[in-house]
Amino acid sequence: MTRIAALVPMRHSSERVPGKNYRMFGDAPLFHHIVRTLLSCDLIDELIIDTDSPTIAEQCAEFFPEVIVIERPEDLRDGEIPMNRIIEHDLQFTDADVIVQTHSTNPLLEIEAIEKAIRTFLDEDCDSVFTVTRLQQRLWSEDAKPVNHDPTELLRTQDLPPLYIENSCAFVFSRELILSTGSRIGSNPRMIETDPTGSLDIDEEPDFLLAEAMWKVKNPDQARS
Repeated sequence: MTRIAALVPMRHSSERVPGKNYRMFGDAPLFHHIVRTLLSCDLIDELIIDTDSPTIAEQCAEFFPEVIVIERPEDLRDGEIPMNRIIEHDLQFTDADVIVQTHSTNPLLEIEAIEKAIRTFLDEDCDSVFTVTRLQQRLWSEDAKPVNHDPTELLRTQDLPPLYIENSCAFVFSRELILSTGSRIGSNPRMIETDPTGSLDIDEEPDFLLAEAMWKVKNPDQARS
């Protein structure tokens, strides 16, 4: 039977939004939101958080005792360390066949998107799945060359061939893939398009404020409590 683990790496410090992972967001610290979503997914057998944060570890022990917390070693704490190295390290703490990796900075990500990504990986002939956001805009290169359109034709933007942005909301891949290639995206992947609102990633302070405002619109009862 295939065993599926969700993995959420979280650093204690963040450069552009200080303490964002455990900063209050709506009714709870930011990382609580993705943890709640993942714990509600019946397809996921275990949830692992990799962190160097005593704050996150303490809150997991209090609010989410079922979550496995891995203390990130010193040599993997630098912000320049590739995520794939962290994933490879964390595999020693689980025997799961399939990994679902996401981030605490996607608090609006809906369970339906996660479930669709997992089912696509399990049901289709692919070696990995990742989420994307559709982009249909007139793009230009740095040297003012059109990338995806002909300026003399001027198609409506909705008629342009779509391009897709890897939005980092979710990656699904096998244990074997990451150990054999060092990558979470293989040579035969599938893309899952997600709603732009649910895909919002908190990278800068305005992202945090916008995401929280959206959360309050979607959760008016919790926002007032």
